[in-house]
Amino acid sequence: MNYFQTIRDAAILLALVIIPAVFLRANLRDPSELSWLDRALLQVSGPVQYVAEWAADGVTGVVEDYVYLVDVKSDNDHLRAENDRLKREMRVLRGDAQRVHELESLLGLRERLATETMTARVIAKGISPSFRVVRLAVDQGEHAGLHAGMPVVANEGLVGQIRRVSGRFADVLLTIDPESRVDVVVGESRARGRIEGLGERSRYRCRIQFDRADDQVAVGDEVFTSGLGKKFPASILIGYVSKIGDQEFGLHQEGEVTPAVDFTRLDEVLILTSGPKDSDAL
Repeated sequence: MNYFQTIRDAAILLALVIIPAVFLRANLRDPSELSWLDRALLQVSGPVQYVAEWAADGVTGVVEDYVYLVDVKSDNDHLRAENDRLKREMRVLRGDAQRVHELESLLGLRERLATETMTARVIAKGISPSFRVVRLAVDQGEHAGLHAGMPVVANEGLVGQIRRVSGRFADVLLTIDPESRVDVVVGESRARGRIEGLGERSRYRCRIQFDRADDQVAVGDEVFTSGLGKKFPASILIGYVSKIGDQEFGLHQEGEVTPAVDFTRLDEVLILTSGPKDSDAL
Protein backbone atom coordinates (compact mmCIF):
# COMPACT_ATOMS: atom_id res chain seq x y z
CA MET A 1 0.00 0.00 0.00
CA ASN A 2 2.75 2.44 0.96
CA TYR A 3 4.82 1.40 -2.03
CA PHE A 4 2.10 2.36 -4.56
CA GLN A 5 1.42 5.63 -2.70
CA THR A 6 5.10 6.51 -2.91
CA ILE A 7 5.17 5.82 -6.66
CA ARG A 8 2.02 7.95 -7.13
CA ASP A 9 3.46 10.86 -5.20
CA ALA A 10 6.72 10.68 -7.16
CA ALA A 11 4.82 10.64 -10.45
CA ILE A 12 2.76 13.65 -9.48
CA LEU A 13 5.88 15.53 -8.42
CA LEU A 14 7.66 14.63 -11.66
CA ALA A 15 4.63 15.78 -13.70
CA LEU A 16 4.51 19.07 -11.84
CA VAL A 17 8.13 19.67 -12.71
CA ILE A 18 8.19 18.39 -16.31
CA ILE A 19 4.86 19.75 -17.65
CA PRO A 20 5.57 23.43 -16.85
CA ALA A 21 9.08 23.01 -18.24
CA VAL A 22 7.72 21.58 -21.49
CA PHE A 23 5.17 24.40 -21.84
CA LEU A 24 7.83 26.98 -21.07
CA ARG A 25 10.19 25.45 -23.64
CA ALA A 26 7.45 25.59 -26.29
CA ASN A 27 6.71 29.24 -25.54
CA LEU A 28 10.36 30.27 -25.64
CA ARG A 29 11.32 28.57 -28.94
CA ASP A 30 11.61 30.41 -32.22
CA PRO A 31 8.29 30.04 -34.15
CA SER A 32 10.20 28.78 -37.22
CA GLU A 33 11.63 25.87 -35.22
CA LEU A 34 8.41 24.67 -33.59
CA SER A 35 7.58 21.00 -33.93
CA TRP A 36 4.08 19.55 -34.11
CA LEU A 37 4.35 18.78 -30.36
CA ASP A 38 5.30 22.38 -29.58
CA ARG A 39 2.36 23.69 -31.60
CA ALA A 40 -0.01 21.32 -29.78
CA LEU A 41 1.34 22.45 -26.45
CA LEU A 42 0.89 26.12 -27.45
CA GLN A 43 -2.71 25.48 -28.48
CA VAL A 44 -3.38 23.85 -25.11
CA SER A 45 -1.48 26.45 -23.07
CA GLY A 46 -3.16 29.48 -24.74
CA PRO A 47 -6.52 29.21 -22.99
CA VAL A 48 -4.78 28.23 -19.77
CA GLN A 49 -2.60 31.34 -19.94
CA TYR A 50 -5.65 33.50 -20.73
CA VAL A 51 -7.53 32.17 -17.72
CA ALA A 52 -4.46 32.58 -15.52
CA GLU A 53 -3.89 36.16 -16.66
CA TRP A 54 -7.59 36.96 -16.19
CA ALA A 55 -7.52 35.52 -12.67
CA ALA A 56 -4.28 37.35 -11.88
CA ASP A 57 -5.70 40.65 -13.15
CA GLY A 58 -8.82 40.13 -11.06
CA VAL A 59 -6.86 39.40 -7.91
CA THR A 60 -4.58 42.37 -8.58
CA GLY A 61 -7.60 44.63 -9.09
CA VAL A 62 -9.19 43.46 -5.84
CA VAL A 63 -5.96 43.99 -3.93
CA GLU A 64 -5.47 47.44 -5.44
CA ASP A 65 -9.06 48.41 -4.65
CA TYR A 66 -8.63 47.18 -1.09
CA VAL A 67 -5.42 49.12 -0.63
CA TYR A 68 -7.09 52.20 -2.14
CA LEU A 69 -10.07 51.91 0.19
CA VAL A 70 -7.76 51.49 3.18
CA ASP A 71 -5.90 54.65 2.14
CA VAL A 72 -9.19 56.51 1.58
CA LYS A 73 -10.46 55.48 5.02
CA SER A 74 -7.21 56.62 6.59
CA ASP A 75 -7.45 59.96 4.77
CA ASN A 76 -11.09 60.33 5.79
CA ASP A 77 -10.25 59.61 9.43
CA HIS A 78 -7.47 62.19 9.28
CA LEU A 79 -9.75 64.80 7.66
CA ARG A 80 -12.50 64.07 10.17
CA ALA A 81 -10.11 64.54 13.07
CA GLU A 82 -8.78 67.75 11.51
CA ASN A 83 -12.34 69.00 10.99
CA ASP A 84 -13.22 68.29 14.64
CA ARG A 85 -10.11 70.14 15.78
CA LEU A 86 -10.95 73.17 13.63
CA LYS A 87 -14.51 73.18 14.95
CA ARG A 88 -13.21 73.17 18.54
CA GLU A 89 -10.85 76.02 17.75
CA MET A 90 -13.69 77.91 16.05
CA ARG A 91 -15.89 77.55 19.13
CA VAL A 92 -13.07 78.82 21.34
CA LEU A 93 -12.40 81.76 19.02
CA ARG A 94 -16.11 82.56 18.82
CA GLY A 95 -16.31 82.54 22.62
CA ASP A 96 -13.21 84.75 22.87
CA ALA A 97 -14.67 87.16 20.32
CA GLN A 98 -17.93 87.32 22.27
CA ARG A 99 -16.05 88.03 25.49
CA VAL A 100 -13.99 90.76 23.80
CA HIS A 101 -17.22 92.32 22.51
CA GLU A 102 -18.72 92.22 26.01
CA LEU A 103 -15.61 93.78 27.52
CA GLU A 104 -15.61 96.52 24.87
CA SER A 105 -19.27 97.20 25.64
CA LEU A 106 -18.52 97.37 29.36
CA LEU A 107 -15.63 99.72 28.65
CA GLY A 108 -18.01 102.01 26.76
CA LEU A 109 -20.49 101.79 29.65
CA ARG A 110 -17.74 102.63 32.12
CA GLU A 111 -16.89 105.74 30.15
CA ARG A 112 -20.55 106.83 30.12
CA LEU A 113 -20.97 106.27 33.83
CA ALA A 114 -19.68 109.21 35.89
CA THR A 115 -18.59 107.03 38.77
CA GLU A 116 -15.83 104.61 39.70
CA THR A 117 -16.42 101.04 38.61
CA MET A 118 -14.88 97.60 38.84
CA THR A 119 -15.19 94.80 36.29
CA ALA A 120 -16.24 91.41 37.64
CA ARG A 121 -16.81 88.07 36.02
CA VAL A 122 -19.86 85.92 36.74
CA ILE A 123 -18.60 82.67 38.24
CA ALA A 124 -21.83 81.04 39.40
CA LYS A 125 -25.55 81.16 38.62
CA GLY A 126 -28.42 79.84 40.69
CA ILE A 127 -30.93 78.22 38.31
CA SER A 128 -34.63 77.62 39.01
CA PRO A 129 -36.45 74.42 37.93
CA SER A 130 -37.73 76.47 34.97
CA PHE A 131 -34.13 77.21 33.93
CA ARG A 132 -34.27 80.86 34.98
CA VAL A 133 -31.36 82.54 36.76
CA VAL A 134 -32.37 83.55 40.30
CA ARG A 135 -28.96 84.55 41.72
CA LEU A 136 -25.43 85.37 40.61
CA ALA A 137 -21.97 85.22 42.14
CA VAL A 138 -19.01 87.27 40.89
CA ASP A 139 -15.26 86.92 41.31
CA GLN A 140 -14.74 90.14 43.32
CA GLY A 141 -15.40 90.46 47.00
CA GLU A 142 -14.28 91.96 50.27
CA HIS A 143 -10.61 91.84 49.23
CA ALA A 144 -11.47 94.17 46.33
CA GLY A 145 -13.24 96.65 48.63
CA LEU A 146 -16.79 95.65 47.77
CA HIS A 147 -19.63 95.89 50.25
CA ALA A 148 -23.36 95.19 50.28
CA GLY A 149 -25.55 97.64 48.38
CA MET A 150 -23.15 98.50 45.56
CA PRO A 151 -25.03 98.66 42.21
CA VAL A 152 -24.24 96.04 39.57
CA VAL A 153 -24.82 96.89 35.90
CA ALA A 154 -24.33 95.35 32.47
CA ASN A 155 -24.28 96.95 29.06
CA GLU A 156 -28.04 96.28 28.71
CA GLY A 157 -28.94 97.91 32.01
CA LEU A 158 -29.25 97.38 35.75
CA VAL A 159 -28.51 93.88 37.03
CA GLY A 160 -29.06 94.50 40.73
CA GLN A 161 -26.85 95.17 43.74
CA ILE A 162 -24.32 93.37 45.90
CA ARG A 163 -26.19 91.33 48.51
CA ARG A 164 -23.22 90.13 50.55
CA VAL A 165 -19.47 89.72 50.20
CA SER A 166 -17.13 87.01 51.43
CA GLY A 167 -13.41 87.00 50.78
CA ARG A 168 -12.87 87.09 47.03
CA PHE A 169 -16.49 86.54 46.02
CA ALA A 170 -19.81 88.37 46.19
CA ASP A 171 -23.47 87.44 45.73
CA VAL A 172 -25.66 89.69 43.60
CA LEU A 173 -29.26 90.55 44.46
CA LEU A 174 -31.04 90.69 41.08
CA THR A 175 -33.74 93.22 40.23
CA ILE A 176 -36.21 90.33 39.87
CA ASP A 177 -35.67 89.23 43.50
CA PRO A 178 -38.56 89.99 45.91
CA GLU A 179 -36.06 91.73 48.24
CA SER A 180 -35.04 94.20 45.50
CA ARG A 181 -36.46 97.75 45.59
CA VAL A 182 -35.54 100.52 43.13
CA ASP A 183 -36.95 104.02 42.65
CA VAL A 184 -37.67 104.61 38.95
CA VAL A 185 -38.95 107.01 36.32
CA VAL A 186 -40.92 105.81 33.30
CA GLY A 187 -41.20 106.93 29.70
CA GLU A 188 -41.42 110.45 28.32
CA SER A 189 -43.92 111.39 30.99
CA ARG A 190 -41.22 110.79 33.62
CA ALA A 191 -43.81 109.13 35.84
CA ARG A 192 -42.25 108.16 39.14
CA GLY A 193 -42.61 104.93 41.01
CA ARG A 194 -40.86 101.94 42.53
CA ILE A 195 -40.21 98.44 41.27
CA GLU A 196 -39.73 95.25 43.22
CA GLY A 197 -38.92 91.78 41.99
CA LEU A 198 -41.75 89.30 41.68
CA GLY A 199 -39.43 86.38 42.36
CA GLU A 200 -41.19 84.16 39.86
CA ARG A 201 -39.29 81.01 38.94
CA SER A 202 -40.62 80.72 35.40
CA ARG A 203 -40.11 84.26 34.04
CA TYR A 204 -38.19 87.47 34.60
CA ARG A 205 -40.63 90.11 35.89
CA CYS A 206 -40.81 93.03 38.33
CA ARG A 207 -43.86 94.75 39.79
CA ILE A 208 -44.02 98.52 39.36
CA GLN A 209 -46.14 100.86 41.49
CA PHE A 210 -46.57 104.41 40.30
CA ASP A 211 -46.84 107.33 42.69
CA ARG A 212 -50.01 108.61 41.03
CA ALA A 213 -52.99 106.75 39.66
CA ASP A 214 -53.32 109.11 36.71
CA ASP A 215 -49.74 108.79 35.41
CA GLN A 216 -49.71 108.44 31.62
CA VAL A 217 -47.71 105.28 30.93
CA ALA A 218 -48.01 102.62 28.25
CA VAL A 219 -46.76 99.12 27.51
CA GLY A 220 -43.30 99.36 25.99
CA ASP A 221 -42.24 102.49 27.93
CA GLU A 222 -38.66 102.40 29.16
CA VAL A 223 -38.04 102.23 32.90
CA PHE A 224 -34.93 103.96 34.33
CA THR A 225 -33.42 104.44 37.75
CA SER A 226 -34.47 107.79 39.21
CA GLY A 227 -31.39 108.50 41.30
CA LEU A 228 -33.46 109.15 44.42
CA GLY A 229 -31.65 108.24 47.60
CA LYS A 230 -28.32 108.21 45.75
CA LYS A 231 -28.28 104.42 45.93
CA PHE A 232 -28.37 103.97 42.15
CA PRO A 233 -27.15 106.53 39.59
CA ALA A 234 -29.99 108.08 37.62
CA SER A 235 -30.97 107.07 34.10
CA ILE A 236 -29.74 103.46 34.12
CA LEU A 237 -32.15 101.37 32.07
CA ILE A 238 -33.95 98.70 34.08
CA GLY A 239 -36.45 97.34 31.57
CA TYR A 240 -39.71 97.93 29.75
CA VAL A 241 -43.30 98.18 30.91
CA SER A 242 -44.92 94.92 29.85
CA LYS A 243 -48.28 95.23 31.60
CA ILE A 244 -50.46 98.00 33.03
CA GLY A 245 -52.96 97.17 35.77
CA ASP A 246 -56.65 97.70 34.99
CA GLN A 247 -57.43 99.36 38.32
CA GLU A 248 -59.92 102.17 37.90
CA PHE A 249 -59.89 103.31 41.51
CA GLY A 250 -57.19 103.70 44.14
CA LEU A 251 -54.26 105.89 45.00
CA HIS A 252 -51.71 104.04 42.89
CA GLN A 253 -51.41 102.48 39.48
CA GLU A 254 -49.56 99.20 39.13
CA GLY A 255 -48.04 97.18 36.34
CA GLU A 256 -45.22 94.83 35.41
CA VAL A 257 -41.73 95.43 34.02
CA THR A 258 -39.64 93.03 31.94
CA PRO A 259 -35.92 93.49 32.70
CA ALA A 260 -33.68 94.67 29.86
CA VAL A 261 -30.88 92.38 31.03
CA ASP A 262 -30.89 88.74 30.00
CA PHE A 263 -29.55 87.22 33.21
CA THR A 264 -29.01 83.87 31.48
CA ARG A 265 -26.36 85.32 29.17
CA LEU A 266 -24.45 87.43 31.69
CA ASP A 267 -20.72 86.73 31.82
CA GLU A 268 -19.22 90.12 32.73
CA VAL A 269 -20.64 92.96 34.86
CA LEU A 270 -19.61 96.35 36.21
CA ILE A 271 -19.82 97.10 39.91
CA LEU A 272 -20.26 100.77 40.84
CA THR A 273 -17.85 101.29 43.71
CA SER A 274 -18.67 104.93 44.50
CA GLY A 275 -21.64 107.26 44.33
CA PRO A 276 -22.56 109.01 41.08
CA LYS A 277 -20.93 112.33 40.29
CA ASP A 278 -23.42 113.31 37.60
CA SER A 279 -27.03 112.14 37.72
CA ASP A 280 -27.44 112.67 33.96
CA ALA A 281 -24.50 110.48 32.96
CA LEU A 282 -26.62 107.99 31.02
